[in-house]
Amino acid sequence: MRVVGLRFGLSLLAAVLLFSSVPTFGLWPLMWIAVVPELLVALDASTPRRAFFYGWLTGGVAHAAAFYWMDGLLERFGHMAPIESLPIMALLIAYQGLSFAFFSWGVRRAFERTGWPLALLAPLVMVAIELLMPQIFPYYLAISQAFVPPVIQIADLTGPLGVTALLMLTGGALADVVRAPRPRTRAAWRGVAVAGALIVCDLGYGAVRLHQVDARRAAAPKVKTGLVQANVGVIEKWDPQAFAQLLDMHQRASADLARAGAALMVWPESSYPYALPRDFARDFPITDDRRVRRGFETPLLFGSVTLAAGRNRRGPDRYPYNTALMMDAAGNATGSYDKVFLMMFGEYIPFYDRIPWFTKIFPEASNFSRGSEPASFPLHTAVGDFKLGPLICYEDILPGFARRVARLSPNAFVNITNDAWFGRTAEPYQHLALAVFRAVENRLEMVRAVNTGVSAHIDAAGRVLAQTESVDPDDIPPAPPKTLLVDLAMLPGGGLYRHVGDLFGLLCLAFLIAGLLRGRGQVDAGAGAGATGGAGRTGT
Repeated sequence: MRVVGLRFGLSLLAAVLLFSSVPTFGLWPLMWIAVVPELLVALDASTPRRAFFYGWLTGGVAHAAAFYWMDGLLERFGHMAPIESLPIMALLIAYQGLSFAFFSWGVRRAFERTGWPLALLAPLVMVAIELLMPQIFPYYLAISQAFVPPVIQIADLTGPLGVTALLMLTGGALADVVRAPRPRTRAAWRGVAVAGALIVCDLGYGAVRLHQVDARRAAAPKVKTGLVQANVGVIEKWDPQAFAQLLDMHQRASADLARAGAALMVWPESSYPYALPRDFARDFPITDDRRVRRGFETPLLFGSVTLAAGRNRRGPDRYPYNTALMMDAAGNATGSYDKVFLMMFGEYIPFYDRIPWFTKIFPEASNFSRGSEPASFPLHTAVGDFKLGPLICYEDILPGFARRVARLSPNAFVNITNDAWFGRTAEPYQHLALAVFRAVENRLEMVRAVNTGVSAHIDAAGRVLAQTESVDPDDIPPAPPKTLLVDLAMLPGGGLYRHVGDLFGLLCLAFLIAGLLRGRGQVDAGAGAGATGGAGRTGT
């Protein structure tokens, strides 16, 4: 009984270390040791199935604390009573927590088959899980290091998986030391020595890349960019009675930024309140209440809902699109991009036409048409002609999609987002932390205009140069609009990761599979030899 209690305690300790290391707790050094208790339990459990259970406990508790904001989303915007929201929350936690269950089970089985040290198995197994397992809210353990610039520069080679691997290697090496028999020999510390050497190499590479980014930024042309954060709630955003006021709010803030010298303006996702036609080509006349720009003539990148004319209920355009549009100084629409990755249940409902009851439970849920390809927008300024890479909402947390946008050779990323669903919780800061890696991977700066925050300017080394605070749209009195005026460097981009993608993760997966197959062959050979020897003894 004491042994079982100790395993439960270590599993819970691992969970506390994990969620304490991510925003907004932000105790990032804890992630370097967070998996040590879980690894000890996984190898000490009586069976791999028990190891799976203890890992699931760790993952479930960690995700319950890290994703606590999901329950608020269901209750406030889904209009669900706690008795209804808690089962859904439990399902989400149970699924997301499976990643740590598979981690414990995978390490245990791989250890039994290969006998490799945990310093090797922990990074290989976790990288494989982060590479292969789909998540409802995609993330990676590297998020804990997002605001530690020297550590994360290797992301331009390996993506976030390389940072995760380094964290897991360190944790695995420490677990090897704890498990080693006393007195501990030099061999027991070999993994720690390797981890220490790799950390030194990582920090050295980080120092070099930070210096290079600073030099390139100093030499690059810069476009003074204004970001508008209106701090408008989800309900108010779709109220037709408030459309004129919401548009005026964005226009006034933009006019102030233009007077301060802004050469580019960015409004958040779906910030323009009126639906626009799919063939929108030019701003409305000055006498039209729907005129996009009023009081300023700066190029504008903004979000809007777009609709096809004469929509066919059964046609491909029967639903609206979540669109980013680019307007030049003359008022012409020079580019549009339809969001490709839609958020499940917020913008995309599986089998929407067959479950009409769903929208009665979630009246704010909607179904959008999906875009097909990434895009880039032209930007003409006094300092030169450039291209912008638009990312809508949580597309900035998807390494693969951002890489597709980067291949279009933009000079900067522009993310427009609406995180008002989550209020003043950890989610907007976790979203920012994940977005940081896109800048490092592709060596491009990013600006984020977020409806209720966190709006930010991120440089090509992942450093947050300026940011607003996240606000709760239900605050009384309501939070006034916020703005940022930043110097956005126009860079050519770079980074090996842009070209090779998750090659590092695939190599780790291939190495793990090869080790497992080799280990299986040894096990089978041993079993065969045992069977032969047994037969000989029987004959004797």
